Amino acid sequence: MRGRDSELADLHRLAAGRDGGLVVVCGTGGLGKTTLAAQAAQQAETEGRMVFWVRWQDDPTRLAHDLTRIAQELGLSESRLHDAQNGRAALVDVVWEYLAAVPGWVIVLDNVDTPRNLGPDDELPGSYRGWVRPEGAGLLLVTTRDSAQDTWGPRACLIPLDPLSADAAGAVLRDAAPDAGTPEEAAALGGRLGGLPLALDTARRYLANPTSRYRTFTAYQHALGTEFGDLLGAQHPQAADPEVARRVVRHTFDLSLTQLHTDGYTLAHPTLFLLARLAPAPVPRTFLTPALLADATGQSATAAELDAALAGLHQYSLISTPAVPTTGSSDGQALTVGQVVLHPLVHEVIGLTSPPGTDRTVFHTALDTHLTRTVHDITGAGRAGWPTARLLAPHLPALLHRTPPTDFTTTRQVLNTLANTLRDAGAATGEHLLRQCVLDAETHHLGLDHPDALSSRNNLALTLRALGRYQEAADLHQRTLTDRERLLGPDHPDTLTSRNNLALTLRALGRYQEAADLHQQTLTDRERLLGPDHPDTLTSRNNLALTLRALGRYQEAADLHQQTLTDRERLLGPDHPDTLSSRNNLATALRALGRYQEAADLHQQTLTDRERVLGPDHPDTLSSRNNLAHSLHAAARRQRWRRPWRRTRSSPAR
Repeated sequence: MRGRDSELADLHRLAAGRDGGLVVVCGTGGLGKTTLAAQAAQQAETEGRMVFWVRWQDDPTRLAHDLTRIAQELGLSESRLHDAQNGRAALVDVVWEYLAAVPGWVIVLDNVDTPRNLGPDDELPGSYRGWVRPEGAGLLLVTTRDSAQDTWGPRACLIPLDPLSADAAGAVLRDAAPDAGTPEEAAALGGRLGGLPLALDTARRYLANPTSRYRTFTAYQHALGTEFGDLLGAQHPQAADPEVARRVVRHTFDLSLTQLHTDGYTLAHPTLFLLARLAPAPVPRTFLTPALLADATGQSATAAELDAALAGLHQYSLISTPAVPTTGSSDGQALTVGQVVLHPLVHEVIGLTSPPGTDRTVFHTALDTHLTRTVHDITGAGRAGWPTARLLAPHLPALLHRTPPTDFTTTRQVLNTLANTLRDAGAATGEHLLRQCVLDAETHHLGLDHPDALSSRNNLALTLRALGRYQEAADLHQRTLTDRERLLGPDHPDTLTSRNNLALTLRALGRYQEAADLHQQTLTDRERLLGPDHPDTLTSRNNLALTLRALGRYQEAADLHQQTLTDRERLLGPDHPDTLSSRNNLATALRALGRYQEAADLHQQTLTDRERVLGPDHPDTLSSRNNLAHSLHAAARRQRWRRPWRRTRSSPAR
């Protein structure tokens, strides 16, 4: 019962209450539903309640017999049973009328994974006309994989089980193998196993066996990287027996998929396998289309069938589908992005075995084609595509790894395109993942000195700076600058870009004079080579001004920012992100000069425009909001200081 204190307390409260009712412990296979129910039943029995355990065997006739016997043990009279036998009353009504009148009992109905078979006919138990009802004076406790409230009705209290936390999972492992490592190592393994109690049970039994090859938490965790299928996903010779299958990690998920297929969700398994071939990260719901499924499986698929498959997988807790507010729209409304999420262990286990008839080559070709198409759609959508871009990023490295050498350049560009979109969105973490992946692949295919690899090295360093990893960024920029000067010469545009970016990172490290010297050199060279109106020249002038402000040379900085803002408004327009940056930087320089109200007015204008152009949650917008607050605070502080100063000055001398 490690990590289940809250759920156990809820069951204890319900069992001890006077109102009775129906409680449903639900969740995917392997979460320990039966174990939790058994512990709750033991507590109830210890406290004097009559406890009965019924294992659902997919047979409503057997269930009717079991519940009737329970009612008899609780005192149901033979005469009332005769009424049912003679047709004067329905047996189910007779039993439940009596259970509604007699308190002090707990009935556990375990493993009800085919709730439609509870009767009558094909009705869901939530109609409360069959053998599962909420009217009892005692507590009816059902365990099931079906977590839909509609299945169990509005009066059922659902207790969904989640995986255990890493610490609780580690405690489970240490209970069985206390000498296998530290609590931290146990928690790390517990996290790797996704906190799934069935997987933890498999691992702890393995570690407790003195003949096992791996005897420590760390060794077992490392072995999962190469022997996952043998340790957790192996076939079992008796897997056809449902009771055996429930005790094997791989087959406990197969039971759910088999039931979904039997219930008519024929696309459930292919859809789940498709998700398992993506990265273990949230998947944008919009990426999952009937066309993708049809191309990957060769089966026809409609939107309604795909919706039904996802609903069935969600109902059996094989996926979760949170709608997470990711960013804001131009009208201030939150944009929600539908997501599909697999439990990490479900992801690994389902990926071991293809559904019948699956051609993995065709499957991956379809997957890669649709990933590429989605990236193009995202980049064409502007800001509206940013939320989906954030979610799609973890799934693209596999696309590059699978691509043949002949398609390397095209596929690499897909990753670069999405990385650029993430840069615009201010999503540095996702961008870093893609930049590193591209650089690694280019280094392998093209070599360290290839111009494309140098560009990717520069881009990765920029992302490191955006993440606040300034020293790593500076080191990488310095190496790139040295290599570009050697290979391209000191006046090549790429060399000037590297010098500019190194200077930016030195400024972030507080090495202001070094940064100013590099920026001045770069500005002089760009004016000579590119002209005063080139965007790169304007960038150098802006960056030099920022560094001068850091050195305390405020008036020089303000003059340069004003010049750059004027030129950017003329050349790029008032709404270009670079123009907005110049306006923000000028305002900051004015604040440093003590011109607080002018600074506040400029920051307010910039904030309004950034909210409109970039959205309310973009990092630049948040920066503008922060800068406006600082300027308003400084202006208000000056006003508070001036008022008493003026009163003192105007007072007559004494």
